[in-house]
Amino acid sequence: MTAVTHRNRYDIIVIGSGPAGESAAMNSAKKGKRVAVISDREKVGGNCAHLGTIPSKALRQSVKQVMQFSSNPLLREFATLRKPTFQQIMEHAVRVIDDQVYLHSAYYEKNGIDVLHGIASFIDGNTIRLGSKGPMLQADHFVIATGSRPYRPDDVDFSHPRIFDSDTILQLDNSPRKVTVIGAGVIGCEYASIFGGLGAKVELINPADTLLSFLDWEISDALSYHLRNAGVRSRHNEEYEKLEYFDTHVITHLKSGKRIKSDIVLWANGRTGNTDQLNLEAVGLEPNSRGQLEVNKQYRTSVENIYAAGDVIGWPSLASASYDQGRAASNAIVDPAACREIDRFASGIYTIPEISTLGKTERELTQEKVPYEVGKAFFKNTARGQITGEQVGMLKILFHFETLEILGIHCFGDQASEIVHIGQAIMLQEGKSNTMKYFLNTTFNYPTMAEAYRIAALDGLNRVF
Repeated sequence: MTAVTHRNRYDIIVIGSGPAGESAAMNSAKKGKRVAVISDREKVGGNCAHLGTIPSKALRQSVKQVMQFSSNPLLREFATLRKPTFQQIMEHAVRVIDDQVYLHSAYYEKNGIDVLHGIASFIDGNTIRLGSKGPMLQADHFVIATGSRPYRPDDVDFSHPRIFDSDTILQLDNSPRKVTVIGAGVIGCEYASIFGGLGAKVELINPADTLLSFLDWEISDALSYHLRNAGVRSRHNEEYEKLEYFDTHVITHLKSGKRIKSDIVLWANGRTGNTDQLNLEAVGLEPNSRGQLEVNKQYRTSVENIYAAGDVIGWPSLASASYDQGRAASNAIVDPAACREIDRFASGIYTIPEISTLGKTERELTQEKVPYEVGKAFFKNTARGQITGEQVGMLKILFHFETLEILGIHCFGDQASEIVHIGQAIMLQEGKSNTMKYFLNTTFNYPTMAEAYRIAALDGLNRVF
């Protein structure tokens, strides 16, 4: 067994270079710790930069621009009749990935963090090895931030050229005319809208009776409506049974007896934590059936010196939350007083149009018997929306009937994931500053989408006073 040298000893070793791993490493280094980051690929960024958030959102943005170009009467005169192919659109995503890798690599170098490449596996609670014959590294603490990958059931042949998951779909080399998406979670809905925007007929297989049932009901309804307009047929209360493979197509058999023929199938039914190569048995850690690790409020696992953050711990599996979780896990080690549980955050869903939400829904407030009222603003009634032509969308604010405290913010439409943060900044204020009156007492630039908050506040408060 190779001896561990002083050079290979660290205060903290972070396994994974995605958002959670990067923030854990940066925070630890800034607190004076000697840190190493283990990346399982040659370039940093993790699955977020190479397979998940960055490429899929870059792809989505390009598709959205194609849709805007085609629907705008002014621009349509200059458009060609031929739409760009899937491969041409992906070229933009590749450029964004390269830019992201360059930036993040510079961050590690600037902060004096060693970046090592290979598959890490535990030997004991203070030692890991890189690869089967690589060097051994020791640390006082570890942060596991290995992310997740698409769940692949054994009865689906992912080696077939017409079967894809959310990782391999980025390698698609043609523009399919008909797509079946199995799984109507966030990833399934996002890709359904992308392919619908490219003109494909999409079959979205959803085991529930509504799309993204955790959303406010009006937002879920709006998503269903616009997906339908984009050529997406949502098949609710349907479950996959088996696939039948052919050279030119795939037939999806549903448990209800229905059969769906399509050019390709995109499997988007769940994620699995990347823990299977870590040799967790050596330290007494046991992930759940989906490869995820359980942590406490300080992001510590059942092993005292091993922490975990990001997708590998499951919900909410958002890049934004993962980044904050990584910093929190680092603080639990280097500055416990600064450690906080990440439990209040806005979620962004990058369908076309996009969705963002924060706080309670009407359903939750009704179940909790909270007296609330609703204020709404439709983008088509804002000056900025009329100028840009982005008239699809709505801002919905839920607030307490008596105190006027903001209880929930739900936004659907262009730049929803940006717009929600205005309300988030007020909603999370302490004391009496987090009420609807803020939006009436504050002057916003005009014309901007921020005007939607004033309109929604007036609409809601008119129902109370």
